[in-house]
Amino acid sequence: MSEAPAGDHTGPHDDARGDAASVMPIDEVGALAARVVANVETVIAGKRDAITAALTVLLAEGHLLIEDVPGVGKTMLAKALARSVGSTVNRIQFTPDLLPSDVTGVSVFDQASRRFEFKRGPVFSNIVIGDEINRASPKTQAALLECMEERQVTADGTTYHLDLPFTVVATQNPVEMEGTYPLPEAQRDRFMARVSMGYPSAVDELAMLSTRETSSPLDRLEEVITLDELRAMIRAVRHVFTSQPVKEYAVELARATREDRQLRLGASPRATLQLVRAAKAHAAMHGREFVLPDDVDALAVAVLAHRLVPTSRAVGSHDRDSGPLIDSIVGRIIAQTPVPVGSARRN
Repeated sequence: MSEAPAGDHTGPHDDARGDAASVMPIDEVGALAARVVANVETVIAGKRDAITAALTVLLAEGHLLIEDVPGVGKTMLAKALARSVGSTVNRIQFTPDLLPSDVTGVSVFDQASRRFEFKRGPVFSNIVIGDEINRASPKTQAALLECMEERQVTADGTTYHLDLPFTVVATQNPVEMEGTYPLPEAQRDRFMARVSMGYPSAVDELAMLSTRETSSPLDRLEEVITLDELRAMIRAVRHVFTSQPVKEYAVELARATREDRQLRLGASPRATLQLVRAAKAHAAMHGREFVLPDDVDALAVAVLAHRLVPTSRAVGSHDRDSGPLIDSIVGRIIAQTPVPVGSARRN
């Protein structure tokens, strides 16, 4: 396989990248990823797709939005993932009275030193769980924008860098709208992917009644990879090769959303970039050092759909829940976009 050009290996955060010789072997990345997924499945059964998507976002250095009704395991998924990879985790319960300083931190005057000292907020963690993010005011939601994009917090003219890796896993209920502040398009665009948990099968729900009678399965969950191993996996993902035809394919998918008659807002250039980064993580988790069009296809709905806004005519009877409509539009665009010459979808 030919080597990728130097510019192909750039990631969003190139701290401690190391030489190519020190990069974790790709088959080891796949083995460790499978171990994490299996560990989280002991807590959340029957949701392999959601678990895999969450780990993909973590390895691609993105952020995850989980939209679903209450009680299906959104917060538990985030907690189980954090415990499995040995990372630090903080949970923020978003409410209407939550202030931006409650998220990022606040400067407090120290009487002894006669100076202001910055007290770090819960955002200073490897994984930040934002529970019901749409219940906070737009001002508080906006406090996360700098954190999510630049991995830093600026307070009183001083910049504080966040711990790496840094991932926000936010949850929201798409059904209940009373007393909520829907995320603006600018903030939804900061999330690499959006997934839904869905209700469990009858078999999984019955098993849950037995396994959670006396204790929470989270209490028995153990770390299966260290934080250093997670960082090594992330560095390996950055080195996954993406050919020019595959990059052009991702661009064509994004451009098609901007030109589709059923959409009044298409995917942003950031969406294209994050689609390729997610595809690289997907390829690494499957033991490959290069991206296939199938990796892009597998993540296109999760990465693109939440950024798109349908026209009022397209929404029609879908009313407020336009999610299934947008998913179908993205699926149609994937089917209509030619696969790059020299590449083929796996059967």
